[in-house]
Amino acid sequence: MLLIVGTVRLPPQNLAAARPVMRRMVEASRREDGCEDYAYAEDVLDAGLIHVTELWRDQTALDRHFASEHLAEWRASWPVLGIGERNLRCYEVGEARAT
Repeated sequence: MLLIVGTVRLPPQNLAAARPVMRRMVEASRREDGCEDYAYAEDVLDAGLIHVTELWRDQTALDRHFASEHLAEWRASWPVLGIGERNLRCYEVGEARAT
């Protein structure tokens, strides 16, 4: 399993325009084969900071995601929405356990 966590940042005044674009990205990604989880969350203390969490079955599934049309559309929206300061990390993880 591959876990991707991190943040992206956009100007707070662009959040309303970004929400439907982010929603399309999340919904399309969740439908992908090999996607176990995919979420964006707005930081409650830092307007414009979006937390990203993704969980992929394997590298093949992640590679297909990177080549997907919806990811290309998402990236194409970044200049208009002012999305920048992208900080994402990928980790190999084992099976989940209850805490």
